[in-house]
Amino acid sequence: MKTVLPILSRLLKATACAGLTVALCQCQTMKPGNYGHNFDPPLTQPSNPANVKIKVSTGAGRIYAVEGDKVLLASPCGVGVNGSTGQGSYHIGYKEAKKRRQSEPDRGYPMAYWQEWKPAYGMHWGFVKPYPCSHGCIRLPMNTARKLFSITRVGTPLIISPSHPEDATIGKSLPRIDDGPLPNPNRAYLMSDEFFQDAAAGRKLRF
Repeated sequence: MKTVLPILSRLLKATACAGLTVALCQCQTMKPGNYGHNFDPPLTQPSNPANVKIKVSTGAGRIYAVEGDKVLLASPCGVGVNGSTGQGSYHIGYKEAKKRRQSEPDRGYPMAYWQEWKPAYGMHWGFVKPYPCSHGCIRLPMNTARKLFSITRVGTPLIISPSHPEDATIGKSLPRIDDGPLPNPNRAYLMSDEFFQDAAAGRKLRF
């Protein structure tokens, strides 16, 4: 009995340490702000929607809605690999809140709150990473996509540049978002109307 007790004590300590390690890992993995679905940027309504401009910084991975010198919304975003997002001055030419991918692969995949600035290039909901990750589109966290969509119109200017002055101010305070570790939501859910209902209501996606 004397030999069994020390062994049992060591086993209990090892089990407790393992449990603590798992708990710590889970806490570190789920820190608020790490994932796009946790990010909800504040939005200031414009005094004149006709004066709203959208600025995208491909170098910093940031998007800003501005009215004059006032930032209405600021958020991390994902941009295209190998400079495929491009740069220049554009206007939003087409908007669709419930847009779905029309080509293969992944025909039907939701691209919620689509805002197109040139054919097949748009800002929309998608998995955001802290490095270029798309084929040219601008990916946005869901709350960012929904709020940005609400203050733009067809004709809203869009300025895409390697950097903007806001990168050195409000852009520096934004969190680092990396959706890379997340699994894709269930495909049946993605293809359902419930996906867009959750998006419109501000509910988190069902992973």
